[in-house]
Amino acid sequence: MARWPRHRKKKREASLNKMSTIADLEKEIEKLKERNRRVEIDKSWETSLTRRGLLIIFTYLAIGFYLDAITVENPWVNAVVPTIGFLLSTLTLSYFKNLWIKFNSKKEKQA
Repeated sequence: MARWPRHRKKKREASLNKMSTIADLEKEIEKLKERNRRVEIDKSWETSLTRRGLLIIFTYLAIGFYLDAITVENPWVNAVVPTIGFLLSTLTLSYFKNLWIKFNSKKEKQA
């Protein structure tokens, strides 16, 4: 029975280890790409008009039903004001987020 010389066997084992390492790295890269896809989808949902519209509708309904339950006069008309307040707060949050990021990135550069 022919045997591999020791130096060839070690080279072969080393190349097999490199192959498994490359395969592991490729799997990790695929996992990262999949995670990035999910993050991008989440980001687009967070800024979508559909999400904002649903939040406005659900806020209006929740406040309207609550005001109706506690027998406030004209509950559905009165539910408009807090709903508009909520809408304005969600629309301006991205502006203040960008200001915060800009301010904090300057702090990091100074440190």
